[in-house]
Amino acid sequence: MRYWLVMPAAGKGRRFGDSVPKQYAPLRGRTVIEWALAPFLVDTRCAGAVVVVAAGDPYWARVAARVPRAISAIGGAERCDSVRRGLSSLEDRVDRADWVMVHDAARPCLEEADLDQLIEQGQKHAVGGLLAIPAADTLKRGRSGGEVLETVDRSGLWRALTPQMFRFGRLCEALDAAATAGRTPTDEAQAVEWLGDSPLLVAGSSANIKVTTGDDLLIAAALLGAREGDHTAGRRVT
Repeated sequence: MRYWLVMPAAGKGRRFGDSVPKQYAPLRGRTVIEWALAPFLVDTRCAGAVVVVAAGDPYWARVAARVPRAISAIGGAERCDSVRRGLSSLEDRVDRADWVMVHDAARPCLEEADLDQLIEQGQKHAVGGLLAIPAADTLKRGRSGGEVLETVDRSGLWRALTPQMFRFGRLCEALDAAATAGRTPTDEAQAVEWLGDSPLLVAGSSANIKVTTGDDLLIAAALLGAREGDHTAGRRVT
């Protein structure tokens, strides 16, 4: 089994609150995106990786020198546009039936065991699948003014993570169909669902967090530090 990786990294990360996009924020001696790429670049099943960056990105060149296995492509206005451009950059080397992983550049804490589980289960499924976590918290639907409208039944609800794993040809078809219909999927699985397919949900670890705020960066540092036996990682310096 082999797969190709597409990593959309063209976002600005406005909620992160820093001048540097969150994927390039420093994290335990690397950048966030280097941690996100690491599990794939050491995986012998990964045939290649394409990182999709914003036009005029001033940060990627420095990172690229440290991750020679990854090539780059220029992204689009939305995440789905960037993923589609990343797929297009692979067209001359990938077959329609090849597997493709899409992983967020701001998820630096993917565990090897989760990647293995996704591959093991996903490759047996007709459609493919995605890492996800069953909803555990009580869910509220709010009114526009910030008040509670109702409590939502959480049974059967999952929180989608990445990576997400689909056949190259089917994922291209799904994203193209969404674009033609003027629809913007929030993840690759949704685009595939719109074709009538039902991806497999593979239970993943809650440690696979997405860095969105500065506090998330501290949590990621603590998680990575704990793996390396450094229990001081992620603490605020006062």
